[in-house]
Amino acid sequence: MLDIPINAPDVKINYRDKILLIGSCFTEHIGNYMSELKFDVFQNPNGILFDPQSVASSIISYIQAKQYEENDLIYLNELWQSWQHHSIFSKTDKRECIEAINDSQKKAHSFLAKTKWLIVTLGSSFSYRLFENNLPVANCHRAPAQWFHKHFMNIEEINAILDNCIHQLFQFNPEIRIVLTVSPVRHIRDGVTENNRSKARLIEVVHHLINKFSRLYYFPAYELVIDVLRDYRFYDKDMVHPNYQATEFVLQNFTRYFIDEESRNILDELRKIIIAKKHKAAHPSTSAHKNFLKSNLEKTLELKARYPFLHLADEIGYFSA
Repeated sequence: MLDIPINAPDVKINYRDKILLIGSCFTEHIGNYMSELKFDVFQNPNGILFDPQSVASSIISYIQAKQYEENDLIYLNELWQSWQHHSIFSKTDKRECIEAINDSQKKAHSFLAKTKWLIVTLGSSFSYRLFENNLPVANCHRAPAQWFHKHFMNIEEINAILDNCIHQLFQFNPEIRIVLTVSPVRHIRDGVTENNRSKARLIEVVHHLINKFSRLYYFPAYELVIDVLRDYRFYDKDMVHPNYQATEFVLQNFTRYFIDEESRNILDELRKIIIAKKHKAAHPSTSAHKNFLKSNLEKTLELKARYPFLHLADEIGYFSA
């Protein structure tokens, strides 16, 4: 394996911090990992986003506490949908769609104001725009391909969009720290050469921004998979998405370099409790299982007493049963 230098931030992530994650599907690997380990996280308030335009626009909408209106929606494939949101927000009822979107917007605005860490994973330099009005869309919602043109964002354009977004973020929340990363997921539908050009533009801009701003850090998820592991056995059958082993390798490096020592120690104890909660008893009425629950309840309560900021209500409730 190649050895890759990873620059750890001067201040690292702690369990007391609020963490907002935005971006591509690989964002959710990091977010789900941190959520399971009881970090205070909020993932993708707009749903999964891939390109810098969509990411920056969504963040600015949270800063501005934007509320969407019915005329911001489209009716397509028997669903009310938003061009700026993932299909998880799509509904058969227009009012339900708007309410779900605006509820997420309110939560994102409030959370971002208190966020200590923003983790952004960029997926692609390609942005899709409506022919009708040149509106950038975050999700095409399976609309006819002739509705869109595919725009390959250049380095200057990506830099300007993200630079402006970061300035607004620092004005809105002067304490925020930002981790930028590029997704190791290959966008092969764009073409192999085009995917590599797309990732290269993202990497170039990210490093320019890190050199310009303090409190910006780069986590090399892309390089860890492409250059360190660099073997198809670390990909799923589609040869596009990193598999479980590769994802775990990336997350181990993230934990080592971006999470502080106190939190890593807590994390080790928490894992045992989380694994115990997943245990499915074949005979739940036996004394052995009741003793198992009692033992883990005591461990959970003791951990909660030492670290009151941990969210362990689910575990306490489960073991109390």
